[in-house]
Amino acid sequence: MALEVMLKLYNTLTKSKEEFKPIHAGKVGMYVCGPTVYDHCHLGHGRGYVSMDVIRKYLEYSGYEVRYIMNYTDVGHLVNDAEEGEDKIQKKARKEKVDPMEIVEKYIASAKEDFKTLNIKPANFNPRPTQYIAQIIKFVQHLVEKGFAYEANGSVYFSVEKFPEYGKLSGRKTDELIEGARVEINPEKKNPLDFALWIKADKSHILKWESPWSLGYPGWHIECSVMSYDLLGQDTFDIHGGGNENIFPHNENEITQSEAYLGKKMANFWTLWSMVNIDGEKMSKSKNNHTLIKDILKKYNSTVVRLWIISSHYRSVMDYTENSLGQAKINLGRITDWIINLENIAKNAATPLESKSLALGEDIDFTHIYQKRFEDAMDDDLNTPLALSVLYELITETNKLTTGGKLSSGTAKEILDFWNKINKVFGLIIKKEELTVPQEIITLAEERKRAREEKNFQKSDELREEIEKMGYVVEDLKDNQYSIRKNND
Repeated sequence: MALEVMLKLYNTLTKSKEEFKPIHAGKVGMYVCGPTVYDHCHLGHGRGYVSMDVIRKYLEYSGYEVRYIMNYTDVGHLVNDAEEGEDKIQKKARKEKVDPMEIVEKYIASAKEDFKTLNIKPANFNPRPTQYIAQIIKFVQHLVEKGFAYEANGSVYFSVEKFPEYGKLSGRKTDELIEGARVEINPEKKNPLDFALWIKADKSHILKWESPWSLGYPGWHIECSVMSYDLLGQDTFDIHGGGNENIFPHNENEITQSEAYLGKKMANFWTLWSMVNIDGEKMSKSKNNHTLIKDILKKYNSTVVRLWIISSHYRSVMDYTENSLGQAKINLGRITDWIINLENIAKNAATPLESKSLALGEDIDFTHIYQKRFEDAMDDDLNTPLALSVLYELITETNKLTTGGKLSSGTAKEILDFWNKINKVFGLIIKKEELTVPQEIITLAEERKRAREEKNFQKSDELREEIEKMGYVVEDLKDNQYSIRKNND
């Protein structure tokens, strides 16, 4: 059963934040536009699918059962996102001199490997349009029968003038859309904005199927309408995710054909991520300025990359820089050291005195304060940077309390429980190797321990300062024990 949450999501359809209420109590249907599988995934893909993963995991954290669909486009996506020319997968197959489906299988496997490495939870289903040709043909036939589409020379086009709300997602008027359309003028069309539902194949086209109109293949946009209709119930669903660079024409055309077919809304929320820039330009395969996920993982571990991604809001443009990834690496080290030290403290048996919280006073639930702030941040359109700042503040406060000998083992356990709960959303894989501390630091820490045993507190303080100057912090535990961590504060 869903918790009492007040999640607000930005809805690209209404251009505002709205309170999220699922169509069916306790359940969420979510469809995300997946990659076209003709190459390895780049960092822009990583950013998008990690962002969608966080949304899904926060919904699950909040008590919802999420049915999550992400497709792999394996036909119909032509070069330059146009309606004429070569299929991207077919083009890659010609270049590598293999069957197109070999390309598909190769890059689906590559994508799954990347997503697993980034700790992205697998979708419930990964449909592919080549598996849905019969359903696509039936869907298109129905649009023709309802008068929304027409056949011309073996191809079938959606008639935009039959759908008065065309442009409602992109927010542009029809005359503006004509100028912004990514298609050449096609004499077969009644209107330049009319878009292909089915395309007649030329002789050189490999990926083609028999249909009532021609030997051909589906247009790029129709796949998402058909597959979401099949897998999320033949009705409106809750959330449609994807990249905001595809608002027009892809998402706009999805809405149009789906709502013409259904006679009602396709999805209640359009939750779209923003792009990744490199050298001030959008990172993309077509511009040949992309950095592959596999390449970045040769320099940084996957958790650093995931932390870097969630350190920006999913709707903000990200800039790929070495400095930003370097900071994520530092922050991950800080989180890791904090967890290791909490675990060390939690191992100590609590005394009767420690059974009362020494952290913030007997009457205050220490972790509840931070949990509420974490949830407030996430409920505000999945504000992961703010949610992380709550975590970093908790780390700072915990370290202060530990240094002052005011953190009990019981409270340490509570904090660890809280961390494990919120990390189901963040999805950070923490490698808990033993902290490697130089021998000279250990020697100074042992000398300080003896000074404390002898109640020589002036020498103890001097040794603490010396250790801190060398980049480490020694934290006192009960029974004159201590722990050492790198100073990442």
